[in-house]
This record gives sequence, structure tokens and C-alpha cells, in this order.
Amino acid sequence: MSPLDELRLAWRNVAGNRFRSGAVLGCAAALAGLALATALLLSGAQRSLQLARARLGADIIAVPAGAQPGVEGALLMGVPTQAWMPRANLARIAAIPGVAAVSPQMYLASLSRASCCAVSEMLLVAYDPESDFAVAPWLARSLGRGLVLGEAVGGSSVFVPEGEEAIRLYGYDVRLRGNLEPTGTNLDRSLFFTFETAAEMARLSHGQAERPLEIPPDSISAALVKVAPGSDARLVALTILQEVPGVTPLEGADMLRSFRGQIAGLLRTLLALLGLTLGASLLLLALVFSLAAHERRREIALLRALGASAGAVCRMLLAEAGLRQGAPRWGAHWPRCASLCSGA
Repeated sequence: MSPLDELRLAWRNVAGNRFRSGAVLGCAAALAGLALATALLLSGAQRSLQLARARLGADIIAVPAGAQPGVEGALLMGVPTQAWMPRANLARIAAIPGVAAVSPQMYLASLSRASCCAVSEMLLVAYDPESDFAVAPWLARSLGRGLVLGEAVGGSSVFVPEGEEAIRLYGYDVRLRGNLEPTGTNLDRSLFFTFETAAEMARLSHGQAERPLEIPPDSISAALVKVAPGSDARLVALTILQEVPGVTPLEGADMLRSFRGQIAGLLRTLLALLGLTLGASLLLLALVFSLAAHERRREIALLRALGASAGAVCRMLLAEAGLRQGAPRWGAHWPRCASLCSGA
């Protein structure tokens, strides 16, 4: 029997047993698909974690006491929030040994289902261009310059409404100048602009918005802290907690730890599902091949009686397995084929 005859006979057997072939192909496709999905999710989760850490841009974030959950959700997931503390805290934090730089940020939220806002439930982040060290690197890569009054840069999912030239927020038109790299989180729906733009938006909102944007005087939402090289971030955070009343310091690593825990839980669930599917698929494959082996003993014996060698029969069975699963798996099927041939 020539190799071409073996392949032709294998193909006829595969075509003649469509249910069995479909079952094997379905199991193989399910396993391959789940394995690919797991790999993509693992890669995406790691990438999201890295981008979230890069977006944070600070070793420590000082927030108002009691506002930690809301600020963490805003910085890591883009959940709209508002928190306020005195701007005077910036000078107190800057005077602490080990602090290299301090920059304020302000967290606002667009109105929900309001005609004066083109988008609803969006996190708005205002930053100070003069002291900023977190947003500026993104702008340098995206725009090659900073933002001016009335300009903003958005996450990857932020866009100007069709037929418009700007994004309307509290009745104020903000020009979108670029988009940031996607993170796979709600941060992709956040918008960043300067304190000057936020102040102008709040001023005009009293006459143009359904509800005015209220920004308490001399207030900020958080202070981003960069620790000096060689200094212990944990010790600096402890000093901020002791010397600046009403402020809670959040270390960047601690904030990402909760985010990492959520991702780990999701991946554990996915891996458990993959394991269950793998086990069920292997059982189904074993059943299908067992039935195939039982029903084909007479065929194998007939082939041997007609002069086919044990090697030719095994090659034909291996070719069938390869045709069903899309590629030959010689090593995996050799023991089964050898036992079939020896028992014929």
C-alpha cells in the first residue's frame, strides 16, 4: 500500500464518519480556543497593570481622609468621583524630608443625561502644568506639547460627537487634541485638562449648564508625590500621615495590589473553567477513540489479511487523527495505534 493510498483511505474513513470527526474537531477547537483566550487575557491583564502603573505616575498619592476608595477607583478604573482638601496641604507635604516633587490634581465628573454635557458619567481630571510630572510625559508622546486653555486629551475611548467640533461639558466646549494608549479599563473614558480649563468651565457653567460645576476655593482632590532617589517611600508616606492632618497617603504599589488581586481572581476563575473543559474534552476524546477502535477491529483485521503491514495500518490511523484535528499528532497517537495493530 503506497503512502498516497494510505492517505486516500484515511480521508474516506474521516468523511464517512462525520459525527466522530466533528466531535474530535469540536473538542480540539474548544481546547485551542480556551487556551488562546487564557493567553490573551493573561497578556492583557499584565499590560493593563503596567499601563495603570504608568498612568499613576507617582510614588505616593495624598488624598482626603475617608476618600481612599473613591480615589483608587478613579485612578485605576476611571470611576467618576469628587474629593476635596485644602490646597495648603501641598506646601506641608513638600516640606517633608524625602519628597522631591508635589503636584495637585482635581477629580470632577460630567453630568449624567444632561443636554449641557455631550458625555455622561465621565471622569474629568484637572492637573497643574507648572508642577505636573504625571500627565506631561503622556502629552509629550501624544502631542509634543502641553495643553492650553480649552484643550483636553482623552482616553482611547473618548471621541468628539459626530457633527461636532468639540466635547461639551457643563455647557463649555472642550477641544480634544489627542488620545492616550488604551488600558482596557474605564480609564479609557477619562478626560484630562488643566486647572485653568477647569476654572473657566466652572465659571461659565453657572449660565450655561443645567447644574453648575462647583469647585471649592483653594481646594484640590489629591496631591501626587514623587519621592527623592534613595528615600523610602513607605517612611515618607508615614511621615505625611503623621504631619499633615486630614490626609491619607496611598502608595502606588498598595493601590495596584488591590487591582492585581481583582485580576488574579478573574484569572483563577478562567483557569478553573479551562481545566474543567479540558477534562471534559479529554473524556469525550477518549470515548470517541474507544468506540472507533472497537468498531474498526474487523476493518483492521481485513486490512492485515489483504497484506497491509502493521506500520501501514498505524500510519493510516495517524493520518486520520491528523485530518480530524487539523494537524498530525504522531507522538500522542502512537501508543494507541500500536496496541490496535498488535491486537488485530
